[in-house]
Amino acid sequence: MNQEPIPTADAVSKLTQELNKLPGVGPKSAQRLAYHLLRTPEEQTKLLADAILSVKQKTRLCSICFNATDADPCHICRSDQRDHTKICIVEQPQDILALEHTRIYNGLYHVLHGAISPTEGVGTSDIRIKELMERLDGSSVSEVILATNTNLEGEQTALYLNKLILPLGIRVTRLARGLPFGTELEYADDVTLTQAIEGRQEF
Repeated sequence: MNQEPIPTADAVSKLTQELNKLPGVGPKSAQRLAYHLLRTPEEQTKLLADAILSVKQKTRLCSICFNATDADPCHICRSDQRDHTKICIVEQPQDILALEHTRIYNGLYHVLHGAISPTEGVGTSDIRIKELMERLDGSSVSEVILATNTNLEGEQTALYLNKLILPLGIRVTRLARGLPFGTELEYADDVTLTQAIEGRQEF
């Protein structure tokens, strides 16, 4: 005899659907998270909701490097302790977090917010390349480190940037091949990232 399905509250069902839209969260995980939040004290749930709203309302892009920040310019760009002659180019803001965690790099950053991908309809004008070139023009930058992801889109973007930057007389380097092809920076471990930065090579 077939059992009738257990009815799910509309609110829980809606929350599950929204959580399921998050990257890396499947239907089962979304359901577990929804029921976890249901059991969580109301005050703690409000803190989470406030944190999510705060991120959306207070976070902006740094006008210099385009990292996510709540102050413009961001704390990295305005720091006197950083090496302003080096710029590390990454695809996404979370890549900066991964590199900063190694504590080996002390220069500046530039976030492209994507990579060139004709198959996905992402061209050179869809990411922050124009802003990068304007930033480099007449600057004191002596080295640009290409830290795009080691996949097809990342390599294509790095090649394009190399062609644009070299005529400016700026040294262009690429993270060492300690990073396996297809690896995304945010998932690489600290040791691998440290070796990649220290062993960076001329592009």
